[in-house]
Amino acid sequence: MPELPEVETIARQLRELVIGRRIATFESFWHRVTEPVPASHFATRLAGREITGVGRRGKFVVLELDGGEALIVSLRMTGKLLFREPGAPDDTFVRASIGFADGTVLRFSDTRKFGRMAIVDREDLAEDGERPRARPGVPLHRVLGIEPLTARFTTRWLREFLQLRGRSAIKPLLLDQRGIAGVGNIYDIEALWRARIHPLRAFASAAHRAAITSTRAAGRVGCSASSRCTTAPGSPALAAAVPSCARSSAAAAPFTARDASARR
Repeated sequence: MPELPEVETIARQLRELVIGRRIATFESFWHRVTEPVPASHFATRLAGREITGVGRRGKFVVLELDGGEALIVSLRMTGKLLFREPGAPDDTFVRASIGFADGTVLRFSDTRKFGRMAIVDREDLAEDGERPRARPGVPLHRVLGIEPLTARFTTRWLREFLQLRGRSAIKPLLLDQRGIAGVGNIYDIEALWRARIHPLRAFASAAHRAAITSTRAAGRVGCSASSRCTTAPGSPALAAAVPSCARSSAAAAPFTARDASARR
């Protein structure tokens, strides 16, 4: 399943291909791609809009539109965004297609049909904006938390976030997109492995040094996942990830062979 590094790579590649192109058509070939919005309404809102930028928020690919809105794409498990020149042969498992005025097309291929698209206000994606309280009915993109590749993601911030639910296991806490946006199961497990912290251990028992080592490990895993990964200048947590990750015996007991099997 695409997580932060994979989605970031896709966004950077699309940035070179679609910025400045104007949308002429939108077609849906699977009724749930745009739910709960009907595909016809979706097409009407996109027609004539120019793509002004491409980015990432959490695990969403963000296609910025003129007029202050954005088209966000959740790839889920098998989603792909395929840019094609005019006359290109058909791709398999295409669930939606965005046609540009110059004849090029951006196809959304998704074998398992889990991916989704939505048109949202760009202000709802701002990391430093006021976030509504997470509750049923509030879309995930409005309650996404901090980006782990920014200067705001520090050891102090992580410790304070984890202390809010200190009795919970640390693995699901790191997966909570309302806290840290973009981290999925693969990088969560890898970061905890490098920090030598058992995934089921409660944060309260891991204490201060667990936060330090897991923050460093998360930075190392996230950046090593992509050779083109960039971090914000002066990011304390990621700057601390440059030297070897400390493996403190106080942070957690070493994993056993049974523990290691959880990583596969």
